[in-house]
Amino acid sequence: MSNRNTARLAERGVSLYLDDISRKRLESGNLTDLISTYNVTGVTTNPSIFSAALTETDDYEDRLRLMGGIGVTGPEAVRMLTVMDVRQAADLLEPVYRSTGGRDGWVSIEVDPRYARDTARTVAEGRLLSWLVSRPNVMVKVPSTTEGLPAITELVARGISVNATVIISLDRYREVIDAYLTGLERAVAAGTDPSQISSVASFYISRLDRAVDELLEQADSPEAERLRGQTAIANARLAHQIYRETMDSPRWRILADRGARPQRLLWASTAVKDDRFHKARYVTALAIPGTINTMPAHTLDAVATHGGPLSRPADEHYATSRDLVDKLAEFGISYEEIARSLEQQGIDGFVADWEELHRRIGKVFQEYENAAPAL
Repeated sequence: MSNRNTARLAERGVSLYLDDISRKRLESGNLTDLISTYNVTGVTTNPSIFSAALTETDDYEDRLRLMGGIGVTGPEAVRMLTVMDVRQAADLLEPVYRSTGGRDGWVSIEVDPRYARDTARTVAEGRLLSWLVSRPNVMVKVPSTTEGLPAITELVARGISVNATVIISLDRYREVIDAYLTGLERAVAAGTDPSQISSVASFYISRLDRAVDELLEQADSPEAERLRGQTAIANARLAHQIYRETMDSPRWRILADRGARPQRLLWASTAVKDDRFHKARYVTALAIPGTINTMPAHTLDAVATHGGPLSRPADEHYATSRDLVDKLAEFGISYEEIARSLEQQGIDGFVADWEELHRRIGKVFQEYENAAPAL
């Protein structure tokens, strides 16, 4: 039976994705249950999620023992195991992908975050992952850095669906839109059917609030206190305004007439960090038709258990959202500086998790390198 609260979101046109993947979740049938009961229609992943899945459980021990016993390297093992999990998740979501005409049913796999500042390596890794997974409902996640933008264009031009991730600022979002549209235009010029290409633009939500709220707290004023917990939602609503403007542009209409799909907005990092706010707050406040909200399991549980009133139409909030973001400057808070800092922090965090994952697997392999593979 479908959960009432998540069903309300689905009826509004909001897609719910799970921001988690693990061997246990796949093999236990848990993901299948979430699809049927919680209206989950997609899965996103990142290096931190894979690091936790591979190093904090023994679910992969048999596979690691086999690989270590025949001399597979740590980086090769990471790629093999993550591709296997993403492929299985994509197969479980394939009925959703078919029934929604490709609107949902997507699983994302991220390029090696160490390539975030290297366009050529990002493109190469993205093409390799797309080839290895070989599923129509898989997106390659590309960090939306300055170097990542041309990689997004190149991958889309080659017919590869892309999840443009680590977006904080509205200016960066405009650049991501341009990268996607340019890729579609190149794909059309090359004779590729654009209806077979999809993309999402992933905005980080809670991280922005956490960074801004720390500075607002230092201001120590009632007005600053009232702004706490408001910036990320306002920023997301302004992103939706940009999305709407793009959908009304002549450039997009030309591509849409060729069958191109819009790049949907995806709200990421939606776990609430401040205990004063409801755990489902970022989901219900950003229940904007056509958008995607990806969340960890505990946030999904909060949505299913407690729900909450859904937000009014986004366009009713555009003006007040702009006023709120502009007001930050009155407290000496630079929106642009925070956005740049959070982008780098996000990449640095993923790199650290990825390198720690490789280090731990390398250590495990040292134990296995002289052992015969298990039969």
